[in-house]
Amino acid sequence: MIAGLYMAGDSPIHRMEAGPKLAVLALGSTLLFLAGGWLSATAGLCAVLAAYGVAGLGPRTIWRQFRGLLPILLLIGLTHAVLGDWRSAFVPLLRLTVVVLAANLVTLTTRSMDITAAIERGLVPFSRIIPPAKVALAISLTLRFIPVLAAIKDEIREAQRARGLERSVIALAVPLIVRSLRMTDEVAEAIEARS
Repeated sequence: MIAGLYMAGDSPIHRMEAGPKLAVLALGSTLLFLAGGWLSATAGLCAVLAAYGVAGLGPRTIWRQFRGLLPILLLIGLTHAVLGDWRSAFVPLLRLTVVVLAANLVTLTTRSMDITAAIERGLVPFSRIIPPAKVALAISLTLRFIPVLAAIKDEIREAQRARGLERSVIALAVPLIVRSLRMTDEVAEAIEARS
């Protein structure tokens, strides 16, 4: 079985149903982008960090979630600096950080099967337009493959380190892409066989 991102706990956030958590995430993210300004983005960051505290997830967990986002933030900041005013990058970067940390909090405190079930229930009113079961399955597979891809990356990085290629981006990227595409094909075949 593929490991999920869920970290077991008994906090109020862990006990909260998946549907309301996803609704708060969607509404909060939307309001964050509509409100604009650094004040609302900073308030959002404080709220998310407080929620991590309530969930019993400390600074180490927050750093692990943030560390993966750093290259993207640096790229966006660099793009802003090159194409315009670097100071204009602050609010979008802060908003992106808040949304990603909040989404990670949901996946860390909610079992993926509960997220899938909540999404499927939420999409039932739109079943004439989109098939809820297939959308829920696609989202569930995405959530489940994040840790799998991370494990593959670590495995490749370890093999490259043994060969003295730990600094080579290409030596990491090429096998990671090839293995990811192979895994995607296998999953697509399994879904096709199931439907």
